[in-house]
Amino acid sequence: MNILASAAVDTAKQPDYIALALVALMLIVVVVMVIRKHLASKKPADAFVVEEKASEQAAPIELAPGSAGSLKLNDVSPKTAALLMAIVANKLDKPLNELRFISVKEIK
Repeated sequence: MNILASAAVDTAKQPDYIALALVALMLIVVVVMVIRKHLASKKPADAFVVEEKASEQAAPIELAPGSAGSLKLNDVSPKTAALLMAIVANKLDKPLNELRFISVKEIK
């Protein structure tokens, strides 16, 4: 009986490691939740929608295959610009789709 009494006394003096492990686990869960909330607040979900709408508005116009980009016409009709580009391509013996015209301007 003396052995049982001493065993009961020894277990009462030992800390409860299961409760300590549960408290540590709860602390880890709370820390993870706080970190996730902090990271989520840096970039709200509405920012993704705004960026998506901005990219849709600023999306470049689809160009025809073989084209070299946009052309700025300064006081020239599109028909005149097309004729001038065709003449330049003919004089250079190059296909028109290999040349890049940035702007066409009439000199007065």
